[in-house]
Amino acid sequence: MNLAGRDFLRILDFSEDELRHMLATARKFKKFKKDGRDHRIFPNKNIVIVFEKTSTRTRCSFEVAGYDLGMGVTYLDPTGSQMGHKESIADTARVLSRLYDGIEYRGFDQSIVDTLAEHSDVPVWNGLTNEWHPTQALADFMTLEEHFGDLKGLTLAFVGDTHNNVANSLMAMSAKMGVNFIACGPSSLRPSDGVVAECLPIAEKNGGSVVVTDNIAELDGKVDAIYTDVWLSMGEDKNKWGERIDLLKPYQVNMEMMNRAKPTTVFLHCLPAFHDLNTSTAKDVNEKFGLTEMEVTNEVFESERSLVFDQAENRMHTIKSVMFLTLYKKEDRNEKHN
Repeated sequence: MNLAGRDFLRILDFSEDELRHMLATARKFKKFKKDGRDHRIFPNKNIVIVFEKTSTRTRCSFEVAGYDLGMGVTYLDPTGSQMGHKESIADTARVLSRLYDGIEYRGFDQSIVDTLAEHSDVPVWNGLTNEWHPTQALADFMTLEEHFGDLKGLTLAFVGDTHNNVANSLMAMSAKMGVNFIACGPSSLRPSDGVVAECLPIAEKNGGSVVVTDNIAELDGKVDAIYTDVWLSMGEDKNKWGERIDLLKPYQVNMEMMNRAKPTTVFLHCLPAFHDLNTSTAKDVNEKFGLTEMEVTNEVFESERSLVFDQAENRMHTIKSVMFLTLYKKEDRNEKHN
């Protein structure tokens, strides 16, 4: 399967077979990493990672994956380039693709990464936009596959604010892989109709389903994995914190919800999570609203049913897989990846 030269912008851009190939390659690289096997396949390649939104896991995953593959890595922070300020996105793409073999972008509108890809001569990878977070979904499904084995027929529920990039990408990945997907949250924070309309026929074709509901009882007895995300996202207006918290309180993931789903239900979160008071933001929320936990209780987060740190690690392995598969050409062939 040849993915050389392809961009990685949305899960929906790839077939089920291509996504499974990415997961299989990620498992292979994970074993290489655990065995200490040298896999510096691209010693003469360089990539640039452009971050208009800061990150811990995405940045570290791209950097370590790049270094493990033998590549040079340049990090551009929100002040590190003139893209969109003194230089257009299209011109930036044309410059960077003359200097680098691959470009990662993490930032705002999907149109930005789409424009980068349109005007770039090298692969462009979406590290997060307002609409999509495909590298996260790939890592999440690698984690589910490690835990459950076959993905077909599993039921994954995203609980809370389902109108976001992670929920969109998980819905798309579920549809492609034949996994039943439930978006469970307030009706005012439901997924966009356009995303649901795009995913629904794909899910039905692959033996899965897409359900959008505000009723938590829909999870009872049938969900294999419950996923949630922070209630207060990056840049959230502090004046709206109280309104958001009141809206999402009924959807907190606690042990009662987990047990009502199934005794074997696992917990997923893309991190960071507000499950205790060990961050400045959590302390600020506690001072204003009296909460000691938000989207997930500490009991669930720290339980054996929580796979959150497996997810975090798998970000690196799946990102490495995506970069390898989209960069690899016959002339790169050597014994290190056989």
